[in-house]
Amino acid sequence: MKISKISLYKVPPRWLFLKIDTDEGISGWGEPVVEGRAETVKAAVNELTDYLIGRNPNDIEDIWQTLYRGGFYRGGPILMSAISGIEQALWDIKGKYFNIPVYQMLGGKAREKIKVYSWVGGDRPVDVVAAAIEKQKDGFLAVKMNASEEMNYIDSFSKVEAVIERVASIREAVGKDFGIGVDFHGRIHKTMAKAIVKELEPYHPMFIEEPVLPENNEALREIAWHTTCPIATGERMYTRWGFKQLLQDGYVDIIQPDLSHTGGILEGKKIAAMAEAYDVAIAPHCPLGPMTLASSIHLDATTPNFIIQEQSLGIHYNEGMDILDYMENPELFDYENGYVNIPDKPGLGVEIDEEKVKQAAETGHDWKNPIWRNEDGSIAEW
Repeated sequence: MKISKISLYKVPPRWLFLKIDTDEGISGWGEPVVEGRAETVKAAVNELTDYLIGRNPNDIEDIWQTLYRGGFYRGGPILMSAISGIEQALWDIKGKYFNIPVYQMLGGKAREKIKVYSWVGGDRPVDVVAAAIEKQKDGFLAVKMNASEEMNYIDSFSKVEAVIERVASIREAVGKDFGIGVDFHGRIHKTMAKAIVKELEPYHPMFIEEPVLPENNEALREIAWHTTCPIATGERMYTRWGFKQLLQDGYVDIIQPDLSHTGGILEGKKIAAMAEAYDVAIAPHCPLGPMTLASSIHLDATTPNFIIQEQSLGIHYNEGMDILDYMENPELFDYENGYVNIPDKPGLGVEIDEEKVKQAAETGHDWKNPIWRNEDGSIAEW
């Protein structure tokens, strides 16, 4: 079997889909995308095509090593996202070729179902209490929300109080055992993060996510001194080498690699195994489409230190199209009592409506994240 064709489709709301065809009629799908840089990743995939055409798609490790090491410069969001989507599609092909789901090729089940959480509150968190109550009624056992709007290096304590008030209100409404993830989104700098995590502690969040930007991970040591709340990070980190120092430092409790950014499914498995050796849990990041979610679920199924999975159904980014809209089998992601079943179809298990994808690609998208500014006009983290 040989790879014969690579096709790319930039589709709303902000995704890039990849289809790899083979000369035996088996095709696989993946998602190589950086949110807001879809066209750049598309160019990267096109540049890598020469390494793919004519290769046996079952040789996933060797293809990955070729794509990663063959260009001298390594890592980063663009190259690793391009490789990630390609790698997902290769696993999809391999599973269909051997007629087994991907998780079986990763060692088999370590659990029978996958716990998931849902987003509430939007980019600038509002109406979080009502939304959390609604998600609880829908059967979810946990939600995640953005902690705050923009925040300067040193900012008013009223902004800290606003974060605490939102979390406290949710905790009062949903009870003590409901999970509340608080995503700092890298918006909050070290000094303000220390104040917020200390104040959050009485409300027992499920985790605090990206309390500082990943390039400032050394600050996690100081933040950890101010809280016993679990600290999570990793969505903007790439490959096992990117996670090495973070795990060695020992100040993170949950890592959140994104399987469309960090290097794909097998790289995620390797990162998870490294984390397990440091007694660190994994909760993959996934605000993207169906192939990324399916890839994450297959990884989750086989990973002993997995705890909970992000999923993007109804997330505030999904304007116009949502995760199920491109699928012929949307029941794959039926959520029941806060869990989703492990796909048992060959490959990733996602059946893509290719005609709908092609039609949507004619519209395409040019999604960009907003540019936020502080009150004085300086750039703020989004």
